[in-house]
Amino acid sequence: MNAVAPVLETRGLVAGYVADVDILHGVDLTVEPGEIVTIVGPNGAGKSTLIRAVIGLLKPRAGAILHRGDEIAGTKPHRVVARGVGYVAQRENVFATLSVEENLELGASALGVDAKPRLPQILELFPRLRERRRQRAGTLSGGERQMLAMARALVAEPDLLLLDEPSAGLSPLFMDAIFDKIREINEAGVPILMVEQNARRALAMSHRGYVLDLGRNRFQGTGADLLHDPKVIPRRHRPHRRVIRSSHRASRLCDRLLGHCARRSGRQRNRMEAV
Repeated sequence: MNAVAPVLETRGLVAGYVADVDILHGVDLTVEPGEIVTIVGPNGAGKSTLIRAVIGLLKPRAGAILHRGDEIAGTKPHRVVARGVGYVAQRENVFATLSVEENLELGASALGVDAKPRLPQILELFPRLRERRRQRAGTLSGGERQMLAMARALVAEPDLLLLDEPSAGLSPLFMDAIFDKIREINEAGVPILMVEQNARRALAMSHRGYVLDLGRNRFQGTGADLLHDPKVIPRRHRPHRRVIRSSHRASRLCDRLLGHCARRSGRQRNRMEAV
């Protein structure tokens, strides 16, 4: 019995933007059915470059990109999307002058898909968008626009969703909402490959993760293993007990000084009233 091919696989991927300057230096990665896989690493590590190469926005110089066993390296973006790969860019990922509903319909019509049968299901997943379906996308908050971009990618029922920095620039409240939606989408059966700067939050919800550094694979493993690896996520140091005690003493001293000043001020006021 043949093993099921990974949803996505890169082998020895080399890519860059300027001639003779490579950003990726032989990156290997796999996404299996049902997984959330997160790519983390410092700025300039090549995380977004990898996503752009997969979706076809950047032609690789060497290596392979396989979608369900088929080579797609160098394929035009619209053909990659037509194969079932959804993509949510970090910025400028909605049509600002169109309404929420028009954005969803346009995302489907570009692929020859009728959005109307899917809209109720999509808006059920994103109730905030249902409330704003007639509103222009440009008037939405940053978190709402990110939800709209994700919803538009899902209208065509992709078998893989690529997310480039989904929480970038969002408030803590919307960041929580976006990560909750990512989990819901995955639980509905959509594998996800995500680039994310919030490594702690992303790895905590990921099945597996990869750490890129200077365009090369540095570490890989389960999300939990990487999350608890101090080489990947530095441990947060608790204040030393002595520092905490000193802080408490300083606080008590301040309280006593304030109380002394208040009593002294009261006595002076009484003397003046007596005079």
